Amino acid sequence: MLDKVVIANRGEIALRILRACKELGIKTVAVHSKIDRELMHVRMADEAVCIGPNKSTDSYLNVPAIISAMEITDAQAVHPGYGFLAENANFAEQVAKSGFIFIGPSADVIRLMGDKVSAKNAMKKAGVPTVPGSDGALPDDHEEMLKIGRKVGYPVIIKAAAGGGGRGMRVVQTEAHLINAVQVTRSEAGAAFGDSTVYMEKFLQNPRHVEIQVLSDGKGHAIHLGDRDCSLQRRHQKVLEEAPAPGIPQKVRDEVSAACVKACIDIGYSGAGTFEFLYENENFYFIEMNTRVQVEHPVTEMVTGIDIVKEQLRIASGLPLSIKQKDVVIRGHAFECRINAEDPKTFTPCPGKVSHWHAPGGPGIRVDSHLYNGYTIPPFYDSLIAKVISYGDDRATAFARMRTALDETVVEGIRSNIPLHQDLLRDDAFARGGVNIHYLEKKLGMQH
Repeated sequence: MLDKVVIANRGEIALRILRACKELGIKTVAVHSKIDRELMHVRMADEAVCIGPNKSTDSYLNVPAIISAMEITDAQAVHPGYGFLAENANFAEQVAKSGFIFIGPSADVIRLMGDKVSAKNAMKKAGVPTVPGSDGALPDDHEEMLKIGRKVGYPVIIKAAAGGGGRGMRVVQTEAHLINAVQVTRSEAGAAFGDSTVYMEKFLQNPRHVEIQVLSDGKGHAIHLGDRDCSLQRRHQKVLEEAPAPGIPQKVRDEVSAACVKACIDIGYSGAGTFEFLYENENFYFIEMNTRVQVEHPVTEMVTGIDIVKEQLRIASGLPLSIKQKDVVIRGHAFECRINAEDPKTFTPCPGKVSHWHAPGGPGIRVDSHLYNGYTIPPFYDSLIAKVISYGDDRATAFARMRTALDETVVEGIRSNIPLHQDLLRDDAFARGGVNIHYLEKKLGMQH
């Protein structure tokens, strides 16, 4: 087992990693920005190293500073959490070159899955279902472009190969608008990402966002831990997730999960990962793979009883998977509400001092949060302050428990999006299950 790990993140995920390390007897080093010295995990870690000023570019994204922190503390490995450097292939490469272990897949695999075009090709090869499209970069030839558009079928979406976070995309309804849309997206992509490569995909009208969690030891063994539905999104950001995804035929689930496991073995994947799909009319279409632990991993932990972060640490230690596919049993149902420090109506971030924090409790409730009374939420980072997770023997029980848990949660001194979640849990369509990815924005009166 690893002896000492640097936690290269902050907030709730840093605390989550620290707890997993403690359970496995691994010593921890918290690296933090100047303002983050009051964070819960920084107080609890065996050692703490300040790696720079408050802006994330100067601290949490500062690769040389993180590597020197590993050197001076004699750590063996670094856990990047999610966000920041978690999917940065150059960081993974620097860590390995400096003689340390990056807790995640190799830099080559991160690169392969980070480029949407190469990722899609790798998935096709492995038999994972993908969205019909241009199979790579769109040519410059207008006639060729129009031909591809006809073959794929309108509406289509033009996407920047280097894009992400909902940027660099344009929906085209008819052939007449195609050429112009491609040119505009190309110049936008060049300006935003330094790469003007674009590709085309079929635009699905009302899909759901369903993803599959995998674990792979890089030694030819991989398993899946079932699926999650993350369709409730605003501006491509997930708001509320659940596991398993409701109303999907078991045969369809089994086929796509088996394909994901095979893909992991094919690409030599190591660690925890998530295959993200659009799901429409009983068909799965691969969109991307997240080569890290995800914000919503707790819902999968609740329904499988498997600690994903501990498995990441075991795999990075060179140990084989501690479970086989036949040992994975999906039991019950779980929801996760992402609690953000933001105005529930305008979504403007609301940093500031938390004068009172009371976490909910009771059967089947888990709270992942770094908050405490008197903690000041800084304005420099993501606004996620807590995740409230509910579990029940069935979806209705987990749903009812989440309602109660949200009513019990108290965050004073700042505004939070708890009212939005309470509203969603009174929503009939969501209660029935299976709403699509446009549902929340329509409900909020936003045009997608």
